[in-house]
Amino acid sequence: EESIPGGTDAQPAVQFRGKLLEDSERAFERLDPIFANAGLTLLFRQEANQDVVLGINGVIKAEPSNPWINLVLFGVTLISVLMTGALYGIDEGIFREYGATGAAFRNLDKGIPFAVSMLGILLAHEFGHYFAARYHNTPVTLPYFIPFPSLLGTMGAFIRLKAPPKNKKVLLDIGISGPLAGLVVAIPVLLLGLALSDLTILPTSPAEFTGLEGNSILYLAAKYIVKGELLPMPVSYDGLNPVIYWIRFFFSGSPFPFGGRDVLLHPVAWAGWAGLLVTSLNLIPAGQLDGGHVIYVLLGKNARRLWPFIVGILLAMGTFLWSGWYIWAGLMFFLGRMHAQPLDEITPLDRRRKLIALLGLVIFVLVFIPVPLS
Repeated sequence: EESIPGGTDAQPAVQFRGKLLEDSERAFERLDPIFANAGLTLLFRQEANQDVVLGINGVIKAEPSNPWINLVLFGVTLISVLMTGALYGIDEGIFREYGATGAAFRNLDKGIPFAVSMLGILLAHEFGHYFAARYHNTPVTLPYFIPFPSLLGTMGAFIRLKAPPKNKKVLLDIGISGPLAGLVVAIPVLLLGLALSDLTILPTSPAEFTGLEGNSILYLAAKYIVKGELLPMPVSYDGLNPVIYWIRFFFSGSPFPFGGRDVLLHPVAWAGWAGLLVTSLNLIPAGQLDGGHVIYVLLGKNARRLWPFIVGILLAMGTFLWSGWYIWAGLMFFLGRMHAQPLDEITPLDRRRKLIALLGLVIFVLVFIPVPLS
């Protein structure tokens, strides 16, 4: 059984098994219009070392979407992110006098640096997907932004493919283009923000400590490039080898470097850090996430076998590192088993795209933050 557009299962109307006598990509291009004229959706599959050509009743029809929904969601998200930026570092007296909402609206202009930086990264990410899909003639919606009152003012954005991608090459191009485009903006935003940020002495006791953002390899490197040292720098290593200290701190966020030195993040730097976090979450190799697309084109249906391990790892991280990983474990439990399947699963990746897919996994390692917030 195969799932056809519309989400129903049906027995194929026609089925051919054997071995394709020509290049599978060319064969698909040649057969697709013939099957469409017969009212069938063409699928290429591989089973037991055989090439399987299926014709499923029904033809993909991309339904028109309402761009006003995208525009309204973006407008609400813009206000939400502006308010978040306006509250960043706000004077405590103003906060007490006017409350969170009132204080945010009175200082809305101060939220512009954060909002422009944050939304610039998200727009680059989503339109990376969008333009890659349009390049391959895959029907796609405009980005849907998700406003949410939180540390970032948004839960990000997503686009929806109106039809399955043609083959693994197209799936990879659409999936990896978002993280790459987002990083092209996020890295210079982060470096600029760190240059605008001052070094500060951290509080000396837990009572004064409000929080600490987590580290990825790329974030640690960016701070070292701009400030010339690994941050947050503790007062002492307590007799530990510095390498051991940083490995432990990277993966656990402890011990807190009370009284040490760290960078006081400028709003632009905060947006750049958030851009790395968003990229890392999207590259988790499961389900419909960008990382799920990457791992699927590399491993095919075998990628589904990783699902229980990923859920288990996220649960363990929620227990020992950061409770927020429980939410992601739940999301992956319900959504992580389903991967985007291209119409043609026979055509393999070319060598260049295999390297790009591996690059996506390397980027995931570089930007992953084990303890996003302490």
